[in-house]
Amino acid sequence: MRIAMLTIALVLAGCASKPAPPSWQPNAKDALDGFTDDYLRGNTAAANAEFARARRETTSTGRPDLVAQVELVRCAALAASLEFDECPGFASLAADATAQQRAYAAYLAGRWEGIDVAALPEQHRAVVGTGSLTTVADPLSKLVAAGALFKAGRIKPADIEAATETASTQGWRRPLLMWLGVQQKRAEAAGDAAVAEQIKRRIALASGAR
Repeated sequence: MRIAMLTIALVLAGCASKPAPPSWQPNAKDALDGFTDDYLRGNTAAANAEFARARRETTSTGRPDLVAQVELVRCAALAASLEFDECPGFASLAADATAQQRAYAAYLAGRWEGIDVAALPEQHRAVVGTGSLTTVADPLSKLVAAGALFKAGRIKPADIEAATETASTQGWRRPLLMWLGVQQKRAEAAGDAAVAEQIKRRIALASGAR
């Protein structure tokens, strides 16, 4: 019993000796995670509140690169949902952002000419080279990559299908509705009324209109 208590005491002492991270770090991460989840689920008001909290936490450091990273998370969530606004929050910080952050911003915006591919996150490097989602496993990264491909004008039918089903599987209403909309327009352009009508019913169901 004494040995067990001594072991517990030593473990606790070891934990106590490690300084806790500054509170802004876990606070910002929790807020960003909340923003991403709420945004993809279509909970706009909650997403906006969480994003504002994440930005407040990081601006308290006075470091542009940290705030730029928060802005890029927002830009990525928008790209995953085919909503592009040129990322003004990041643009105002771009001069003080890292080279990796500027490369990722260009990637999201579809500006791939001359992009430093090596500076991109690992899962997205192959996307630029292959123009395909086949190498991307993580669901959110897959949707972000699909959005980047769409913006760059390089999206393929198979990748549109993959993005749609990824959003569906994850229960992410906002990107699902957008990607279903892309599929509907393609079916209508191809003159496939039956498929277009089927997709229309699916959109109605996902949007709560059915």
